[in-house]
Amino acid sequence: MAADRDRFGNPFAPGLPYARGAMIRSTEDDFRKLQRAQAIIARRGPERVFNFTGLERALPLASDELALADDELAPALFGERFRTLALDHLGGAAARHDAMLFNRLTAATFATHLTLVQPGETVIGVSPTYTHPTVIRSATQAGARFVEADGVGGLERALTREPRVSLVVLTRLAVTYDLLPLDDVRAVVRLAHAAGARVYADDAGGARVGPAIFGQPPTLALGVDVGATGMDKYGTVGPRLGLLAGEAALVARIRARAYEFGLEARPMLYPAAVRSLAGYTPERVRQLVETTRLVGDALGGVFGARVHLTPVTAQLRADELLALAMERAGLASPPCVPIEATAAVAMLLLEDYGVITVHFAGMPPGTSSLLVKFVPPETLERFGGAEALAKAVDSSVDRLAALLRDPAALGALLIGN
Repeated sequence: MAADRDRFGNPFAPGLPYARGAMIRSTEDDFRKLQRAQAIIARRGPERVFNFTGLERALPLASDELALADDELAPALFGERFRTLALDHLGGAAARHDAMLFNRLTAATFATHLTLVQPGETVIGVSPTYTHPTVIRSATQAGARFVEADGVGGLERALTREPRVSLVVLTRLAVTYDLLPLDDVRAVVRLAHAAGARVYADDAGGARVGPAIFGQPPTLALGVDVGATGMDKYGTVGPRLGLLAGEAALVARIRARAYEFGLEARPMLYPAAVRSLAGYTPERVRQLVETTRLVGDALGGVFGARVHLTPVTAQLRADELLALAMERAGLASPPCVPIEATAAVAMLLLEDYGVITVHFAGMPPGTSSLLVKFVPPETLERFGGAEALAKAVDSSVDRLAALLRDPAALGALLIGN
């Protein structure tokens, strides 16, 4: 099967690593699906939902800090502390680097492309599997051509072949949670700089997972020009903000562009960002990974080799999930595309068990897999343990199998009538 098609022959949608279907056709439908999920959450109430997204998107503020959550007061009182913590977090040096807070990681990526890429230039993405769709959309909006390189060798060929390469986007921990080896990371930076291109690290989860789990250096110590991570991922506790840092002169330019387009985080959120960064520990990341391993083992006990394991995640890939449900339904041909099967299982888990999966966190989702990652042990304990979660997934796949025989009911489950 071609790399741009799923196992059922469906061609991938432009800029996405999966096919769109007849039920969830667009980002507008993704939003309708999210509204369905939110209605379920509201009906169940906060005590009967369980956040298994692996993301922390709350507002970590103490009561005495709320009075300082003000757009004028907060940056004046917390700005320098934020900069110090941010550079320490990403491995920067105060004399050389600067940092900025964005309203989300996508905004940091977009502002970087708007600043460093001109129309007609080329952006090359390098990752262990594929570059996140937000990078591709940012390159397109900047008027650039995006090229996905297959590893270090692919980058060498692309740099030789492609004219006017202005930016190489490096992703060391891909959306699939495969890791780029450190030697490859250093080779990417070296080759890009030798070709006169700047390097942006889309270090969404890699900024903490790379150092804490795999012993890699922090983002800026990789030699990149700028890099960004999400404040809601793996050891930090939110809010959902984007943290960018890099060469001070480049950050100054990116900051100016970001303010022109309203991409910056509200300054009132500086106290929350400071609290999140100050409370980060690598030990928490390792704890989250160990709990995820327990869930992966339990899922393997139910689904066997169909579970795809990485060092930090457990996944039921969408193609495999749909094939499994078809087997249970006794169907020879699929009535939906794989990501719609994933969406259905995610909705059923939420409806029946109150389980919120990462499928609902992105719009559109960056992956079609049913993904379990960085599970908080306290959430797993409150739910009833790893075996209980695995049984809930199994039951939801059974319900999906029944729904595959009734596409209208499946569509109603996903986006309403």
